[in-house]
Amino acid sequence: MNSQPEPSAAKLARFAAGLRLSDIPDPVVTRAKLHILDALGLGLASNVYDYGQRSAEGVAAMGPVGSCSVIGRPERLEPRDAALINGILIHGLDFDDTHLASIIHPTCTSLPCALALGESLGASGADVLTAFLAGAETSIRIGLAVDGGFHHVGYHATGVVSHFASAVTAGKLLGLDADRITAAQGIAGSTASGIQVFLEEGAWTKRFHPGWGAVAGITAAQLARGGFKGPSRPYEGKFGLFDTHLHGDEPKLDAMTDGLGKEWHFGETALKPYPVCHFIHGCADAAIELFAEIGAAEIVSVKAMLPEPTLHIIAEPTEAKENATTEYEAKFSAQFVVAACLLKGRFGLPDLQPLALADHEVRALAPRVKCFADPDTAFPTFFSGGVEVTLADGRVLTRHVRVNSGAGERAMTAGAVSEKFMASASLAVAQDRAERIRDLVYDLENIRIADLMTELGG
Repeated sequence: MNSQPEPSAAKLARFAAGLRLSDIPDPVVTRAKLHILDALGLGLASNVYDYGQRSAEGVAAMGPVGSCSVIGRPERLEPRDAALINGILIHGLDFDDTHLASIIHPTCTSLPCALALGESLGASGADVLTAFLAGAETSIRIGLAVDGGFHHVGYHATGVVSHFASAVTAGKLLGLDADRITAAQGIAGSTASGIQVFLEEGAWTKRFHPGWGAVAGITAAQLARGGFKGPSRPYEGKFGLFDTHLHGDEPKLDAMTDGLGKEWHFGETALKPYPVCHFIHGCADAAIELFAEIGAAEIVSVKAMLPEPTLHIIAEPTEAKENATTEYEAKFSAQFVVAACLLKGRFGLPDLQPLALADHEVRALAPRVKCFADPDTAFPTFFSGGVEVTLADGRVLTRHVRVNSGAGERAMTAGAVSEKFMASASLAVAQDRAERIRDLVYDLENIRIADLMTELGG
């Protein structure tokens, strides 16, 4: 008699297969639409950046014309190609949401898959919304099980979990039963990766990770649909995800399934007010709060207090972080971001443009920002941060932010999300079109997904 507990993949599959939109609490559904709106605005904005254009050209050259729309672009592609480009566009600015405790960008782990496959299947907005939430919740729960472990050993957690989240999303849209959604996760386990070597030089591969996860998830679900056999224990099995990726650290398996279907962690997800790595947000808040007090005084030195487990990502190697030169290097440099916030009292997409990156005052101050472990951090519940500024007139100013803006009780309101969407979308499309897209997302459960995708396509 087999005494092994039921695999986590089977529990997640049963949850997804039986999920109906009416089962999901209204506040979670409402919040999900705001996160989708935010993501689509970022996807539109990415088209004005070089990586957006080059990514679209590269993917479009690989395959034939298809039926699926690309955000903000005229191409019509096959589902997997559309999902790949849309994933790059949504995540490319690193301005998308984060579930803080799991350190996952949940919307981009399942939305690219949901949009492309949903459009190809002629799905309703309600079906897409349900499948999206099933996948996004899956991604968060995998992240919670490892307690930041993927990042600690060099993996981009979103790049890893997006394969499983998209497999669940695709399986749900295809109407697979629990056994086949289990198989889809097992198949996806053989593709799940996403190394963080991009941090060394500001390479573009992080942008590619969730879109590639969508490609893998759609592939896995279609193979499972046809009867392809995948391992039933892709997470906890010997040589499974946790065994191979965590270097011996024990996962918290209960976090993957406790309260599944009743407790929705997606509702805790934070939206970003700044287009930089979320780990820096508490420090950015603190620096912006000090801006008015500093005034025209000369800054002699700065201490930035950050969560200790994040320092290797946003503060090291020190010389490279202090001398960030590209947009992608800058958004992962606590030194650059804190310097800009102290000198400007803000941080937005314009502060990552070439002229801003070359600002001699910011570049001169960044090497004087020294980063330390924050003894008062609330990480990983919140991405806390503090700043101590020593001025030439002898004053020492300090500020510590426990709950970073956009999270917890400081979550962005619906109005703030709408404003962020309009600001992002307006970089690429006219205001009236952006307003139509916004209104369709707000009414997503009552439309066909093709209606939204037609408006999104160029």
